[in-house]
Formats: sequence, structure tokens, C-alpha cells
Amino acid sequence: MRITRRALTGAAAALLPLPAAAQPAWPNKPVRFIIPFAPGGPVEIPARFIAEHLQRKLGQPFIVETRPGAGGLLGTRAVMATPDAHNFLFTTSAISILPAVMRDPGYDPIADFMPVSIVLDAPMGVLVRPDSPIRDLADLVARAKARPGSISFGTAGNGATTHMGGELFKALAGIDLLHVPYRGAGQSVTALYAGDTDLLIVGLLETMAHVREGRLRAIAVTSPRRSPVLPDVPSLAEAAPGYGVTIWYAIFAPRGAPPAVVETLAAEMAPLAQGSSLAQRLEAAGAQLVLSGPGPLGERMRTEVPMWKGIAERAQIRLD
Repeated sequence: MRITRRALTGAAAALLPLPAAAQPAWPNKPVRFIIPFAPGGPVEIPARFIAEHLQRKLGQPFIVETRPGAGGLLGTRAVMATPDAHNFLFTTSAISILPAVMRDPGYDPIADFMPVSIVLDAPMGVLVRPDSPIRDLADLVARAKARPGSISFGTAGNGATTHMGGELFKALAGIDLLHVPYRGAGQSVTALYAGDTDLLIVGLLETMAHVREGRLRAIAVTSPRRSPVLPDVPSLAEAAPGYGVTIWYAIFAPRGAPPAVVETLAAEMAPLAQGSSLAQRLEAAGAQLVLSGPGPLGERMRTEVPMWKGIAERAQIRLD
């Protein structure tokens, strides 16, 4: 049997990978952003804005789907269990905290997910009533040191970012405050108005209107530096060097998603960070639309996951 050069060339060509143009395009079916929280929450606003932008740019439906339950665990596990390049987790900084306060959350935030991008970064505020005897941050620290445990702070719940941020401040400032958990930010604000707590640690996105209208008074922000919208309000870092905690939203892909898909998604979102109506709206509330890609999100996870574990152990915080 005589094998021709043409036959050999054809056989070799058949073994080569398909050229990039012949690879299946992404996305080639609807893409889902899974939010692991109840419908109507603040995470939906940026999720739907970004989904509409991506749908226009990439030509496939981008669907925002809420899957609440177990404090965010059900939706998070659902994305982890479906390693499809068309299912993404759109969540908050809670993803880095739950493994610290639960024995077995059913996922590893670093091993089971690939970072796509931080979406937004929002400071929290330390708020008091206008008539509070706590004048400012220095006064808070002085009173807490003079009478340990006598000042109460409300938060959105045990293990929430607001709670963990308060515990970190206590550790770094060397003070003791009494934590009072509520079921969500709304209840914690109501409790402060009613005088049930002395102060409140809460996201500024939810409460900036209260501060601007003078119904509540901000004595500190939790970001590493002062907020541009509250330039006269100190950061907690001014009383506790090294402090810096924000509430952030982010997008994750399930582990095993093609890196090219992650890069495409991050690149298509990035232009929204400058000049979009969402960026302007967040800026007015003291937050920042980030969309800087997977690198900064991966770095934040590597920093925060062990940090929260240490804080949870120190404060003996357990949710199970």
C-alpha cells in the first residue's frame, strides 16, 4: 500500500486543534447570575444593570435569578454544583465570612470558585442618634475603655459583615462593645431610632439618606480612608491603625470555567466603571463601582478568608 504525501498531510491536519474561529462562541446560550439572597435586595440593582449591558454587548440573554436560603448557602452551593460557563455567582463579602463562622458551609470560597471581578466596594458607617452623648470617634473609644461592655452596637445579624467589622474594630482598638444582632439592616436602624442600641454599624448604601437628612449622625466610616461624601467623618483606622472593612459585591465563576470566559466577562463589564449611571449613583452614596477583573478579587479573598477566621475564633462567633 502506497501512502502519499498528500494523505500524510491530511492526517496530520486532522490531529491539530481547531483554529480559534472554529471554537464554540461564548456565550452560546442564556447566562445566569445567581444571587443567593431574597428578591428585592440591594444586590439586585447592580446585577440587573450589568446583566442588561452584557446582553446588549454579547447577544445572549443574561438572567438574574435569586435563590435564597440558609443565609446565602443554597444559591452559593447551587453554582458550585453546576460547573457551567453560563452560571455565575453574584454575591457579597459574606462568601468570605461564612466559612469562618460555620463548621461546614459546604464550599471553599477559594478552592471552589474562580474570581471574575469585584463589582462594587461600599464603606459602612458607625451611626448614632443626633442627641447621642457619644460626640465623635475619640469619645466612643474613651467611653468604651472607661466602661467596657457598656456601649451596645446593632448590626444586621450574627456573622454579617457589619458584625465582623465591629469585632475587628474592637480587637484593633482594644475596647469592648456589646453586640446586638437584628434580622437585617432595616431592623437595626429601627432599633437605633427607638433607643434600643447606642450605635449602629451599617452599610452607607442603605443609610446615607438618614445621615444627609440629619436623622442619624455618622461618627466614623469603616473604609481605610475617609469617604469623599463624608470628608469630615473619620475612618475607624484613625483610632485603630490597620483597620479597613467594606461591604463588597463580586462575581464568581464555578471552578473549572474556561479562563477565557472569565476574561471576556470581566473585560466586557469594565467600561461601566467610568461614567455609567450606576457608577454615578454609587458614587453619590459613597461607594465605588470597581469592575477591575479577577486579580484584585482573588487577592482580597486570600486576605479576608483567614482574617475572618481569626476574628471568629477570637470572638467565639458560631452560626451552627
